[in-house]
Amino acid sequence: MSQPNLVILAGGISSRMKNAAAQAMLPPGLRHEAATKPKAMIGVGEQARPFLDYLLRNVAAAGYHDVMIVIGEKDQTIRAYYEQGGAHQFDRLTLGYAAQPIPPGRSRPLGTADALWHGLAARPDWRGQSVTVCNSDNLYSVAALRGLLLETHANAMIDYDRAALQFSSERIAQFAVIEKDNRGFLRNIIEKPDPATLEQLADHDGRVGVSMNLFRFAYDDILPCLAAVPLHPVRQEKELPAAVKLLVARNPQAVFTLRRAEHVPDLTMPSDITIVKEFLAREYRGA
Repeated sequence: MSQPNLVILAGGISSRMKNAAAQAMLPPGLRHEAATKPKAMIGVGEQARPFLDYLLRNVAAAGYHDVMIVIGEKDQTIRAYYEQGGAHQFDRLTLGYAAQPIPPGRSRPLGTADALWHGLAARPDWRGQSVTVCNSDNLYSVAALRGLLLETHANAMIDYDRAALQFSSERIAQFAVIEKDNRGFLRNIIEKPDPATLEQLADHDGRVGVSMNLFRFAYDDILPCLAAVPLHPVRQEKELPAAVKLLVARNPQAVFTLRRAEHVPDLTMPSDITIVKEFLAREYRGA
């Protein structure tokens, strides 16, 4: 088994969730939370438990023990909640925190690759080990998280079946598509491919795989790629998929893909809140 280390990326500014016009459909209490809290701390569960509680529940059930949460430098909610009693429900987990700064002259942090760099830099004791990395606004299943923990390849990612995701077709079209070789090793991660490219990327059975940013990395393999990845020319952020592509460019069989077919609840925009609340009420009744 790989080392039970995990990093949760929770340092973004949640710009789509903070859209005032989109928040108008929410009840006042949730509207305030969507406007003022990180997405992962919005109270969508029973007794207004935050979304992050449910992700941590699955993380613990999957067998992880050491969790680093990368938070925004101005966030006062995540660490306070777990240090003031919220962590008691996760006695199998050791929670740590790293702040992702906003560089001078910018209004937002430098992106997910930069966030992971800060998370790993805070844990030099993980050198020589492996670490799972995930978003804070997706509820990954216990099986997916455990699958990565048990994976024997040094670097791996979950390859989600596009057809199993229960989102609108317009939203699914925004997800990055995975290109693999015939042995299942990652070749490329492609944003918004056109229909012709999409057909070419389909597996022999017509299946199209997408990334939901759930990875397992060897610490020493990914850290230099995180440092070297350039800013995206349009978004001006250092993005984790770009770092993964750099890793593959340096070693064509560096990242193995694990196929899964299941929905991944997502809390990206205000319209997701009601859907996620209903999912949690159905799947985590009493939890």
